Amino acid sequence: MQQGKRQEGLMASSTEAQVITCKAGVVWEAGQPITIQQIEVAPPQSKEVRIKITHTSLCHTDIYFWKGKDGGAWFPRILGHEGAGIVESVGREVTELKAGDHVIPTYMAECKECELCHRGKNNICQVFRFNFMNGVAYTDKKCRFSVNGKPIYHFFGLSTFSEYTVVHASCVAKVNPEAPLDKICLLGCGVSAGFGAAWNAGKVKPGDSVAIFGLGTIGLAVAEGARIAGASRILGIDIDPRKEEIAKRFGVTEFLNPSDLDKPIQEVITEMTEGGVDSSYECVGRVELMLCALQCSHPVWGKTVILGLDEIDKKMCFSPLELHDGRKLKLAPFGCLKISDVPKLVDKYMNNVTSQSSCSQISSKLNKYIGE
Repeated sequence: MQQGKRQEGLMASSTEAQVITCKAGVVWEAGQPITIQQIEVAPPQSKEVRIKITHTSLCHTDIYFWKGKDGGAWFPRILGHEGAGIVESVGREVTELKAGDHVIPTYMAECKECELCHRGKNNICQVFRFNFMNGVAYTDKKCRFSVNGKPIYHFFGLSTFSEYTVVHASCVAKVNPEAPLDKICLLGCGVSAGFGAAWNAGKVKPGDSVAIFGLGTIGLAVAEGARIAGASRILGIDIDPRKEEIAKRFGVTEFLNPSDLDKPIQEVITEMTEGGVDSSYECVGRVELMLCALQCSHPVWGKTVILGLDEIDKKMCFSPLELHDGRKLKLAPFGCLKISDVPKLVDKYMNNVTSQSSCSQISSKLNKYIGE
């Protein structure tokens, strides 16, 4: 989704420190249509950045929260969390970003000051750990968006379905200005999550076997990440037969449609791999598929990584004996990547390490399906 013409840079303009009026997609109530309307965007406050969003994409998580499956507390709101753009202005105490920088905002913050950031054992920031779900700015717990004086809530601290947005500087990654913003916007969530899941959470090694449940953006990115890591067998599982051709372009070696099988998919995979895969990934957001992914991983050294998000009241139920021999189960928000890893992914894309398929082809193929 393109929002205005791509720009190579922005100099400090007359809008700095002033309210900007622009268009945004506003959801007034859970499940109601997104309406495009004029909003007001306040200037960035301390440690904040105002960004001109040039491109954004739709993630299934946006649909999840649009339906109010998180409890529906934060409406009206502006959705969107996969975007890229150019810094329009910065607030006080922002030293690493300036007007004109090309950036990718992400929901995984890195304050670089808290204990979790200093220890570096994962990608969770203690300061923002529970704040990215809130609908207000972290700095003063107020909204930067409004319509005729009525506050409009933020989403994941990003709200990329707006021509301009205000984001905390800890949630902004400065990237190579030569990178195409219409492609790298996918690194704001889905593609990064998939790559990171294969590399960091699943720790795919040469010769590994992998099973991926769901071949959307995240699933295809997991396949690409596993391929790059040297996996010898990459099993792709999806009920849409049209996904097979696309999946094989991203490294999937065998495509399985559960609808065509006469026994549970986890049993089929266990038999195919003589005991279970080295790592499995749930990329849909269905607790029953999470259980399938767990049960098709090797019972001793298998790793199951959950990337999907089911309804808030859904529970995954299984016997502790499923983990008795060493099998591991974990969630991987943002693929266990840090925001400081995003510029590195952009550089890999620009250096053709990922064959430039992970962003370009995913984008074009998804557009094809959306059109259908």
